[in-house]
This record gives sequence, structure tokens and C-alpha cells, in this order.
Amino acid sequence: MTPEIISLILLALMFIIATWRDVNMGFLGFLAAAVLGVGVLGLRLDDALIGFPIDLFVTLVGLTYLFGFAQNNGAIDVLVRWSLKLVRGKLAIAPWVFFFLTAILIAFGALFAVAIIAPLALRFARRNGVNQFMTGLLVVHGALAGAFSPLSVYGVFISNELNGMGFENDPLSLFLAPFIFNLVFAAITYLIMHRRPGPRTEADAEVEEGTVNVKLNGMQLFTLILLAVMAILVIGFGLDIGVITMALGVVLAIVSPSAGKAALAKVSWSVVVLITGVLTYIHMLEEAGTVDWVSNGIASIGIPLIAALLLFYMAGFVSALASSLGIIGVVMSLAGPFIASGDVHVGGFVAALAIAATIVDISPFSTNGAMLLANVDGDVRDKYYSGMLKYAGTMCLVGPGAAWLVVAVPTWVGM
Repeated sequence: MTPEIISLILLALMFIIATWRDVNMGFLGFLAAAVLGVGVLGLRLDDALIGFPIDLFVTLVGLTYLFGFAQNNGAIDVLVRWSLKLVRGKLAIAPWVFFFLTAILIAFGALFAVAIIAPLALRFARRNGVNQFMTGLLVVHGALAGAFSPLSVYGVFISNELNGMGFENDPLSLFLAPFIFNLVFAAITYLIMHRRPGPRTEADAEVEEGTVNVKLNGMQLFTLILLAVMAILVIGFGLDIGVITMALGVVLAIVSPSAGKAALAKVSWSVVVLITGVLTYIHMLEEAGTVDWVSNGIASIGIPLIAALLLFYMAGFVSALASSLGIIGVVMSLAGPFIASGDVHVGGFVAALAIAATIVDISPFSTNGAMLLANVDGDVRDKYYSGMLKYAGTMCLVGPGAAWLVVAVPTWVGM
């Protein structure tokens, strides 16, 4: 068997084991890189693991560390309660408040924004007669809408990949395309599923009362100021987001050492391992010649747009069961030479791939879907689960094709 075939078998096993046994695919990536590098290509172990992305590791740790302070000290909770003041007496706009709030949080680096917003959103919907399923969908679409900002984990990940492959990066297009796409899907979902809210309850009054007279304490205010400083330095001055977030986190830890220890526990180590492990294995795919081999196969289809469409559907179906970030990294790597051929528009391909791989994240097997399901009352959980499966199935069938048609095709036509 050739190294290319063996490497693809190892890649398939990574996805199967990660999905079937819920093993972090990053660990599998490190192991597969060692097996392929040492056992197949005859490399030293250090050379087999040389693809570990140190700069991205610093960025992921710094981002989630800094946001750990905001989550632990209640700064995010205050922002949520301020946002809920907008709802007072206007229940129809509540799902949209949750949509934009989740989008803003994840756009600024709060990777698990759904975990922060979903419990409050579903509780609010349940107490006020608002459609819970529709509210949950808008929370997830909000997260996907803001997921590819220049400050988010997803946005930083793709930007680093593009830069490493020698392509120019367009952060604004990468952010706006998924944002508009998910905004439209959320609007359609709202129009179809929205139900007239039921009567006010005592619980509703308690929620509204909880949003009144909320003030920031000193540490919360300082944290929010530093988050604003982070955005200005990274977006306005182009400074490295990993170094900046880690430096600001250290400042907060110096001010409050106990908060620093607690924030370290909030670092998304599972995501850090996932991304760095997958990228380490992708480097070995390149060393084995698999990337060029697969890309030549893609190019042999003869019609670049059709080849891209097939890749988008593959990404969508795999992502519904496994890691979105993992499949995005793999597809970008395998399609690298195909993209570099000039037959496709780089920005259109990447933006459409980002949408295709994440629009299915309402699946109960995904992290976002599981977070919604965990916050639903037991008496309606089976019905909610069934609805999530149907919606995820619809997104698998419609989402990648719609992303291809709306985002990818127009950019290529204009080349």
C-alpha cells in the first residue's frame, strides 16, 4: 500500500473513532502523525511532530484564557442582563436579542458562547411562552454568524491556515459571508416557527426584575475595557492576537492572582488539542504527498465548481457528526493545490467551505446541539431531539449547496 493510501486510511480512522467513541480527534491526530511519520515514512519522531502549530497554540490559549476572566467574574452576565432590558414587554424580539448577543460574544473570542447564552435563552422562552425550539436555533445561528470574525477561534484558525498555504487572507469577507448567511437562515426559521407568546407569568416578572439595576464592579469594568483594548490593538493596529490576549490575561492575573488561576481552568484545552493535533497530522499528509495526490484527483473532475460542490457536501456531512474545525482544516489542506491552480476564487471557496462545515452544527451530535439539548426540560427533550435531527438533516441537504450557489459561484463568475 502506498503512503498516500495509508495516510487516508489513518485519516478516516481518526474521524470514525472520534465520532464513534467520542475521543478527542487531536489526540488521534498526534498518534496518526507519529505512525505515518515514523512507521511509514521512516522519519524521526521529532520530524513527525514538527507540524505542531506553536503560533496558533499561543492564540487559542490566550483567547480562551482572557475570556475566562470575563466569564468567571460575571462581566458577561452583566452584559447579558443589560441586553435583556431590551425585551421588557417585547417578547417577540427576545430570540433576536439572544441571536445577536451570542454572535457578539463568539465574535470577540468567547468560544462557548452557546453554553453561556443557551440556558438563559431557553429558560426565558419556556417561562414566557416563546417557541423554545426556534429560540434555540437562533442562539446557534447567532454563534455561527459571529464565528468567523478576525478575533474568533474559527477566524484565527482559517487565517493562519491561509497564510501558511501562501494565500492572501480577506478577514472581512470571511466574517460577513457566514454572518449574512446565518442571519437569513435565522430570519426564515423565525418566520416559520415563531408563535404568538403566551400570557405573562410570575416567573417572567422575576426575569425582568433581575435585569434592573445591574452595575459593573471594578474588576468587571476593567475586564471589559481590556477586551475593548484587545479589539482595537488587533483589528486597528494588526498586532498578533495571541501575544495581545495572553499579555492582557497576565495583566488581569497580576491584579487578581486567584482570578488568574480560575481563568486558566477555563482555557478550552479540548479545542486546543483538537486543532493542534489535526494540523500536526495535516503536515504529515503533505510530507507523504497525499495533499498533491488528492488535489490532482479533485482537479481531474474537470469542472472546478462541481469539484468544490462535492467538497462542500463532504464537509457538511462529516461535520454533522465530527469536528467542524477539524474538517475545515483537512479540506483546506487537501484542496490547497487545487485552489492554488487559479481555477477557483480563494475567498469564495473558503467562505463557502466555512458555511458548509458549520451550518449543520445544530445536530445533537455537535457541541452546540448538545448544549441546547442539555438545557431542555426532560418532558420535551425527545421531541426537541427529533426536531434537531430533522433540522440538521435539512441543513446537510440544503446548506452546502446554498453556500456554493450564493457565495462560491458568484465569486468565480466574476473572476
